[in-house]
Amino acid sequence: MDDTRILLAHGNGGRLMRELIADIFARHLGNPLLDTDADAVVLPRIDGEIMLTTDGFTVEPLEFPGGDIGSLAVHGVVNDLAVAGADPLYFTVSALIEEGLEVAALDRYIASFARAARQNRVAVVAGDTKVVRRGEGGGLYLSVAGIGVKRARTPLDVTRIAPGDAVLVSGPVGDHGIAVMLAREQFGLSGELRSDSASVLPLAQAVRDLPGLRFMRDPTRGGLATVAHEIARACGHSVILEQRAVPLRPQVVSVCEMLGYDPYYLACEGRIVAVADAAAAAEILARWQALPEGAEARIVGRIETGASRVILQTELGGRRILDELEDDPLPRIC
Repeated sequence: MDDTRILLAHGNGGRLMRELIADIFARHLGNPLLDTDADAVVLPRIDGEIMLTTDGFTVEPLEFPGGDIGSLAVHGVVNDLAVAGADPLYFTVSALIEEGLEVAALDRYIASFARAARQNRVAVVAGDTKVVRRGEGGGLYLSVAGIGVKRARTPLDVTRIAPGDAVLVSGPVGDHGIAVMLAREQFGLSGELRSDSASVLPLAQAVRDLPGLRFMRDPTRGGLATVAHEIARACGHSVILEQRAVPLRPQVVSVCEMLGYDPYYLACEGRIVAVADAAAAAEILARWQALPEGAEARIVGRIETGASRVILQTELGGRRILDELEDDPLPRIC
């Protein structure tokens, strides 16, 4: 039997599956709470308001400049908890593996997952593996559930947003979407742009107790424009984005100009969009820019009284409506 690639037998519940779990998953993810022979585990008592989230991850290619599916899965769930005002504590992970995936590649991805989890002080406490037939999967899919405890004292609620509030973003947008596309070398394009895939926990922790902070969200699929539409729908007012204020890397701008993409809809995996009153916005900007992760943070817009819509204030002084996303602006990347 080929021991360099995943076989269907690795998912049959027998020796190969047991060895796969022990040699890769338990070896990288092991901690005192992880019992690979148990159907369920007991968690320590948690003091505080418990928060729960879950997400599924697929990306092609599985490795890209700045990350891979392993670290991406950790960052995605950590970030969902972080922008809700929570510190992550425990994860579960379910791996759907395609027959034929190189065992060495799987080992790299799970090692990357474990490394990112440790960096965010998260313990993986339960998991599952399944193997699907060749051609029926994307190499590896990861489904992750995360438990955290709410630490923010400020109520984060999109319905608290009011006209006059400012919209901020913690760094350049669109890096992940373009980096993954360039990694595929589609359209004859290639480049060295790195994904922004990273934990936003330090950014969220730095500002989550400011009384004037209204809302935080990580702009993943659908990017900045999609979060802006979520805000507009919830608060019933217009979100005005300033084109000249939105941070964009030159590589992102170049690819968008060549292919006709709109950078405001491109996926990010390590950014926060926040809304705050004017005084808090200035403090958020100062705190973010003092951190390495937020050095390029900007105030990018404001909330105005008016119809529930998203408007781009162009560099020429005009206004353009940014419609809600209906079709993928890029081939699906996550």
